[in-house]
Amino acid sequence: MIVRNYTELTTSGNVQGRTVVLQIIEGALEQVNSYNLVTEQIKLHEDNLRIGHLNFDLRRLKDIFAVGGGKQVTFVASALEDTLGDRVREGVVVEKRGRGRKTKKIGVVEGGHPIPDDGSIRGAEEIVRIAKKAQKDDLVIVCVTGGCTSLTMLPPEGITLRDTKNVFELLLNSGAPLEDMNTVRKHLSQVGGGKLSMLAHPAQVVSLIAVDEIAGVPWGPTVSDTTSFSDARHVLIKFNLWGDVPRSVRNYLEKADSSQETPKLSDFERISLKVHHLIFADNKMLCRAAERRAAELGVEATTISTGLEGEARDVGVVLASIAKEIEMHGRPFKPPHVLVAGGETTVTIKGEHGEGGRNQELALATALKIGGSKGITIASIGSDGTDGPTDIAGAVVDGYSSERAARAGVDLFECLKMHDSSKALKRRDDAIYTNNTGTNLMDLVIVYVS
Repeated sequence: MIVRNYTELTTSGNVQGRTVVLQIIEGALEQVNSYNLVTEQIKLHEDNLRIGHLNFDLRRLKDIFAVGGGKQVTFVASALEDTLGDRVREGVVVEKRGRGRKTKKIGVVEGGHPIPDDGSIRGAEEIVRIAKKAQKDDLVIVCVTGGCTSLTMLPPEGITLRDTKNVFELLLNSGAPLEDMNTVRKHLSQVGGGKLSMLAHPAQVVSLIAVDEIAGVPWGPTVSDTTSFSDARHVLIKFNLWGDVPRSVRNYLEKADSSQETPKLSDFERISLKVHHLIFADNKMLCRAAERRAAELGVEATTISTGLEGEARDVGVVLASIAKEIEMHGRPFKPPHVLVAGGETTVTIKGEHGEGGRNQELALATALKIGGSKGITIASIGSDGTDGPTDIAGAVVDGYSSERAARAGVDLFECLKMHDSSKALKRRDDAIYTNNTGTNLMDLVIVYVS
């Protein structure tokens, strides 16, 4: 099973409710496994290679290279290997340390996420080396899943890994939306913001993308950028970080000239860059899969958002409030009913804090709100199987969770206040742990009112 501690999670509290939400999560993640989805998109018949709607005559292609990065990206790489076999001349992908699956030919470098490390730099250097090797008659297939920005981080000359880590940490703790964070991060990368496409020119480039952003559009190191150095500076100023980032970063963002800017669509057009983007999975697909699994269990389900944003604890309170309205008044849906939501919330951290993640914090906030309910169960999980800097994927809570916490001597309010959700969830055995999920499509929240 994907949920590693399924049995432990369904032996206390609202057992029936927990069983339903965890079966929905299990079934949804199975349906969006990247290996299966990519295998469906790529077909090889004699000398014809089909990738989505694109067709390539292999007699006119010299070499095929495969590169990429992101959490669970090895599932994409494995699908390429099993479909193309020895036609892949060389490749490398950067996977989150300790995650993913083994590959046969495409090399794997393990890097840091959400904070880049020396593995991220080493992996990015390998990607650059292979991309530069590609020639006019070659094809470069780029695998992109969520976390690619951190895992393929190669800072410009003059900015150290230590300074880069500092910027990533400041952004993560600021509560900034992912799009704003990436505006800064891709301007501190030699790979991101479309630069990989330029490095691979004049080869053809096809990106296989799992969308891990609220915008729901193609993203990653092969997509032309619409932001500028000025926008990156504005983000740091807007979130009161400009004075805190290292001097090397401030100097770079202030003094960089147009030649160092991320490539725009006009730059792609000027050199007739052949770049194709294929989205093979997104959060909408994950939410639809959850709806289908709920229907198989005989429960009506409604997706209320695939663009969930906001402070995690506030979003949790809102979802819990809707669940209570359903339980108490039968509106806007009559129970039993499942609410499905997907997206990516944020956590703003100031001063001392404990350990946790946005899904854990959301779950902790809902537990405080639904205390005493006999019919509400809520689970929130990072679809890649990790939440924040922890090895916890998320959590499942119900109306008994706050009472069980009190008996265990855990002050949920204090844990929420100190952003120490992991401690509370571990003590109550509400933390969800997973094996490799095979995907990374933002977060999934399941609310069940029995």
